[in-house]
Amino acid sequence: MINMDVFHGFLQAIHHLPEMAQPDALSDADRLGRAKAVMRAKTDRGLALDLEACVNCGYCSEACHFYQSTNDPKYSPSRKLDLLRRVHARETSAFAPLKRLFLPDITLDDLKEWQELVYDSCTECGRCSMICPMGVNTARGVNVMREALFEAGLAPLELTAVAQEQAGRGTVFGVGPNELRQTLDLLRAQGITIPLDEPQADLMMVTTVIDVLLYQDALAATARILNHLGVRWTLRSAGFEAANFGLLSGSESLQKAASQRLIDEALAIGAKTVILPECGHAYPALRWEARLANGQPLPFEVLAASEFVGREITAGRLRLRPPEDPSHKITYHDACKLARHGGVVDEPRAALKALGMDLRETTPTAEQNWCCGGGAGVFLINRAEGLRHQAWAIKREQIDATGADTVVVSCGSCRLNAMAGAEADAWPTKIESVVEMVARQLPV
Repeated sequence: MINMDVFHGFLQAIHHLPEMAQPDALSDADRLGRAKAVMRAKTDRGLALDLEACVNCGYCSEACHFYQSTNDPKYSPSRKLDLLRRVHARETSAFAPLKRLFLPDITLDDLKEWQELVYDSCTECGRCSMICPMGVNTARGVNVMREALFEAGLAPLELTAVAQEQAGRGTVFGVGPNELRQTLDLLRAQGITIPLDEPQADLMMVTTVIDVLLYQDALAATARILNHLGVRWTLRSAGFEAANFGLLSGSESLQKAASQRLIDEALAIGAKTVILPECGHAYPALRWEARLANGQPLPFEVLAASEFVGREITAGRLRLRPPEDPSHKITYHDACKLARHGGVVDEPRAALKALGMDLRETTPTAEQNWCCGGGAGVFLINRAEGLRHQAWAIKREQIDATGADTVVVSCGSCRLNAMAGAEADAWPTKIESVVEMVARQLPV
């Protein structure tokens, strides 16, 4: 059961994040120079094609929850790349010398204006790319813009504060190895076996600050499932935090360092598989973008918890008890980073179908599902609260249309945003996690 006092305390802590940030003291020229240097360096052939392929048809706006919930043209996905497009046209395109004659250079005021567009009003969900007739990968361009603004010291203070904490102390929201051990002791007192710092294991499980503090039931549920399967597994106190604030803030160096901690621990114990918790952005950070120091692919498999559970059920290695209430109406919310970016669509549904309940799909669903509005760190940005709540309304209406009593999620960030939205709207629908529901129906 979720401790709502902890939930409200977490929300209060977010309000104080800007006070913890230590912004870089840079001149205006340095900020502009750093941002442009990142934009130039990151504009490879693929990004250049994306920037030049946009025909300004406006279809992407139809897929964007921030545009659809506000009807404000500044939130059109194509516009979010205009600044990057202008730097490319003037400095890296084939006709750059000619375009510099009539296209104005970007300014520091432009960068400040784009803070809201690439941090507050984009979750990098990628839905716009699904509908784009030219296949423009807007999410990647927005991520490059985040890297440029971070290097310029212009990332939101909330994300800057947590990124600086993770880079400096290696903790997130004050949670380090000691806090992890305290939570594990609480769960062990409930009779749950949770190995920590085993020297060898086939599977390494990682978690997040949110699970350690708030969603302890999700952490316990994953442990119970692994124990039931008889897997030789462990958590590692030197590398357990899957939340990657390098990816969220735009700090490439932190993103690599945070992933490296997990990679080093997995290699040290000879893990064949790393299980990520229910955390959307942790998935692309380790599954798709992490590499060994020599640039080679990771020598172990990386799976989301819902992906792992669904595979075990499909393979027949994990069977569940019948539900107490087969008429229980549930629906599933696809986390953007898992489904749209990662292709994790069938596995969570295999797990939910095995529950034996009345599973109802949203319209649209799977890769086309609407974003919750709080991903990619938007949930932590205080000034974005009103905007993300407007975007959340689309998700809420989509769930309500299914008639489900419960929405099941596989991402802690989506769960946080849904809980905040539910509390603000007095929304009665229950919010559950995939692994918790599966663990409740494990054979006795």
